[in-house]
Amino acid sequence: KIFAGKVLRLHVCTMEGAEWLEEVPEDTTVEKLKERCLKHCVPGSLEDPKTVTHHKLIHATSEKVLTDTKTVLEENIQDRDVLLLVKKRAPALLPKMADVVAEEKRKQEQKAPDKDAILKATANLPARSVDRSVTHHNMRDFQTELRKILVSLIEVAQKLLALNPDAVELFKKANAMLDEDEEDRVDEIALRQLTEMGFPESRAIKALRLNHMSVTQAMEWLIEHADDPAVDAPLPGQAPAEVPAEGAASSAEAAAGPSSEEGGEEAKDELTEIFKKIRRKREFRPDPRAVIALMEMGFDEKEVVDALRVNNNQQNAACEWLLGDRKPSPEDLDKGIDTNSPLFQAILENPVVQLGLTNPKTLLAFEDMLENPLNSTQWMNDPETGPVMLQISRIFQTLNRT
Repeated sequence: KIFAGKVLRLHVCTMEGAEWLEEVPEDTTVEKLKERCLKHCVPGSLEDPKTVTHHKLIHATSEKVLTDTKTVLEENIQDRDVLLLVKKRAPALLPKMADVVAEEKRKQEQKAPDKDAILKATANLPARSVDRSVTHHNMRDFQTELRKILVSLIEVAQKLLALNPDAVELFKKANAMLDEDEEDRVDEIALRQLTEMGFPESRAIKALRLNHMSVTQAMEWLIEHADDPAVDAPLPGQAPAEVPAEGAASSAEAAAGPSSEEGGEEAKDELTEIFKKIRRKREFRPDPRAVIALMEMGFDEKEVVDALRVNNNQQNAACEWLLGDRKPSPEDLDKGIDTNSPLFQAILENPVVQLGLTNPKTLLAFEDMLENPLNSTQWMNDPETGPVMLQISRIFQTLNRT
């Protein structure tokens, strides 16, 4: 008795609700404890030796299944701990051979045909091959058609906005907004990195705009053009093209005062100048690196610029255009869509488009997308221009499906 292990009093429960206390030495194995529990709650159960293996003891607090070969002490069971006696879930019955065969047959029926089966089934069909170049041309046709729509909508928007008595003031504000937008496009972090290297701020801004805000490419451009006498020349569209102050004042007076033919003509002339100024700001700027790369292949500079303009500054597409049939031509980019076509009529009849065409910001969006197609996402997410672009896209897709 001196060397006997400590006796633990354990609270045992079953799933049926039976409860009792078991007093066992701490060196008792879990299997022996399980036999005592089964003898207590299921009389005669030990006659079948499998009964012990079909049950398990679980420590209620830790939710741990106790191992049969370990002792109570090894399982770290303490006095007054609660144990749960649970019958193990019966193993799933093995499927019958007939069921296995039926399942395999069903899987074979649902299996996709292999290459030989496809060739056998389509042996009598006429051969057709998809011309990838045709698919590429279809994509070009889509871009060209969308561009034509924008060109024609710009003309309609200009006419509608010119009828507004406050048109000149509206476009002056829009022009100022465009200036702010251009300023915001310069990445301040990238600009600071270049200026900290010692490059002048104005020259760094020009390099960033030419190289799509890439610091590495802008730095290389600055080093390559360090001795270029025209390195500080402003980019096309950034040169100040101010409207004469007198003309602006007279047009403002004409808009505010009583209407007259002279005032109307002056306002119209001023609007024309503002339109030209906006268009100059959106003038196409070819990627200088793409120009150099394509010219090194032997193409003329003018051809290269035309190719990049047609293909939105994408060098690979421009190369294919130069080597191919060169359609669409640069002249096609400035042509509008047939105003009597069902597509254009459907677009003009849409109420959302009609309302949007009276907003100067919509006109600026169209102008920007013509020269910078990559900015389309920006205008699609804009709360003012986004609904207009969404309606145009839906109408285009709907009519092209029919």
